[in-house]
Amino acid sequence: MTKLLIVDDEKNIRYGLKIMIEREYPSMYAITMAGNGAEALAYYEAEGADIVITDIRMPVMDGIALLEQLSAQNRVGEGPALVILSGYDDFEYAKSAIRYRVKDYLLKPIRRDELFSILERIQKERDERENNVRLQEEKAACLRQELRASRLRGLLIHEEVQPNREQAEELAILSLPFTVGVLSYYYNDGTRMKPTEIQGLTERLSGPLEKKYPEILTDWEGKLVLIGSSKKDFMELSRQAEARELKGLLIGVSSLGRVGIDIRRCYQEACRALQYTFLYPQVNLIDYENIREERLSFPKPDQELHKLLNMLGTDREKELKTLLAAIFQVEQIKQLDLAYLEMVGRSINERVLDEVFRVHGEASIEVLKLYRSVGSMYNFRHFHDYYRTLEHLLLCVNDYIIGVRTAHTEHKDMKEALAYIEANYSRPLNMAMVSNHVSLNYSYFSEAFKAYTGENFIIYLKKVRIRHAKMLLSEDSGRLAYIGEAVGFENSKQFARVFKELEGISPGEYRSKALQKMYYAQEERES
Repeated sequence: MTKLLIVDDEKNIRYGLKIMIEREYPSMYAITMAGNGAEALAYYEAEGADIVITDIRMPVMDGIALLEQLSAQNRVGEGPALVILSGYDDFEYAKSAIRYRVKDYLLKPIRRDELFSILERIQKERDERENNVRLQEEKAACLRQELRASRLRGLLIHEEVQPNREQAEELAILSLPFTVGVLSYYYNDGTRMKPTEIQGLTERLSGPLEKKYPEILTDWEGKLVLIGSSKKDFMELSRQAEARELKGLLIGVSSLGRVGIDIRRCYQEACRALQYTFLYPQVNLIDYENIREERLSFPKPDQELHKLLNMLGTDREKELKTLLAAIFQVEQIKQLDLAYLEMVGRSINERVLDEVFRVHGEASIEVLKLYRSVGSMYNFRHFHDYYRTLEHLLLCVNDYIIGVRTAHTEHKDMKEALAYIEANYSRPLNMAMVSNHVSLNYSYFSEAFKAYTGENFIIYLKKVRIRHAKMLLSEDSGRLAYIGEAVGFENSKQFARVFKELEGISPGEYRSKALQKMYYAQEERES
């Protein structure tokens, strides 16, 4: 409630004001009364007040002296809101109190509407001031939290770097002991949720995070990092996600940190635990304590990788699948050390896929998209998603190599394609139509056509059409627009542009030169 102090030596005025205010604003003001300035000052010094309404002329200490004392005790912008009661004869005298930051004046006899208007204005100003103070405090708290999070984040990056003075200060106030949890959320298509969205999701599951996790960070990879006092909170969060069937939310939890500098170790443990959810499709939380024991690992499968590379393009699809499963040890996948799978994934990228595209050139856009996606296992939520995509990619690459080899070795397909172009250049023609005519995959045909002709399909078709156009221009047969359409161009503008692009001159200029040359040749024959 707002503390309001009424100061007047006339009892009837004091009680009259009190009753008016309490009737209009029940339960809003805690009202105290004083008969003179000295009594009011003593009360203010003991209990304080938010609003002081004071008369001017009073015994012992008048209102001006009271205002002077209150002003001396408070800095500018602080202290109670001051309102003066005065009779008409005292009004000029009361105006001298302006230097004491008086809010307003009430003339006796007091009118209810004027009194309430002043109180409401004071209350509005107080609310606005409190809101501004609260906003400034919240802003300052956010800035402090961001600065603290930034300093703690810096500790997670390089283990060998000793904490600087600011980081050491942050570690000193870290709640001990603590547990680090790292959270990520994968959508069905493999993309990841933003950390701010993960935070909103977890708060919907378990309430405001600040109540359970004193430190809330985002790491440089976009994962949400929570530092709490107990693993139980992470376990409960996992149960809530499971109950809501939020299978995309994955959590890695560290062992216990007992001193501030343990934050680095705990973060790394939590990240590794999070990575191990990759092996367990039905599990959304992994505790580092449960994976720290020795796990299965194997030597680098160099011979098998060599066989896999050689097998691509040989129509041995079933054997290829079996070999891939053996390389990844899929029958023992849940017991494997992640480091082994990471090594195998890198080796397949470097020694198989990179080598295929180095030798055979770029594949279709679809194949290249798959190629980029398997660049890291952790582009996928679980191992089986990664493995299925990699297997599909290898089968696509297998077909691609077969097609390219077929196209390169059987030149008759290309000869047939060129003959088809020569016979149909005047029609609307594209590479899909030609590749279908010779029964070759679009991507394979593109690669083979360029290798056979030395040019891509579009340039080759343009040259064929312009060659026939030149023959028609030399014969002076018809308008230029007709000639362009006759050789397959959509309109005369496109015809002129392509002709100049390839020949350096316009169709009209070419025709003039050709006719002139023909005329001179005829004159020579006649002479």
